[in-house]
Amino acid sequence: MTAYAIAHIRPDARNDEVIEYIDRIQATLDPYDGRFLVHGAEVEVVEGPWPGTIVVIGFPDIRAAREWYGSEAYQEILPLRTRNVPGEAILVDGVPADYDARRTAAALREARTEGR
Repeated sequence: MTAYAIAHIRPDARNDEVIEYIDRIQATLDPYDGRFLVHGAEVEVVEGPWPGTIVVIGFPDIRAAREWYGSEAYQEILPLRTRNVPGEAILVDGVPADYDARRTAAALREARTEGR
């Protein structure tokens, strides 16, 4: 199942360290089949405050995402970003291709009626 690394970063700094990080990150992703899905695009805020921008990187599975994040190559460049750009980052599993939220809602309704 596809997994994602998602970062909410702000403000969008563009100093030499951040540019070096951007230049080097792809080489850290390639061994884990990671690819950018969203990278620094302007966001359209529709609810609540949202300072900054978002980065979404897709991986074949959560194991690949974890291995990439913990890799020596990525950990070596990570301070180039974290020293300059505040934000949060998460790793998360996606849903299967046949996911239907109605099934989740039905399971939640059933659990409520059974007192779980």
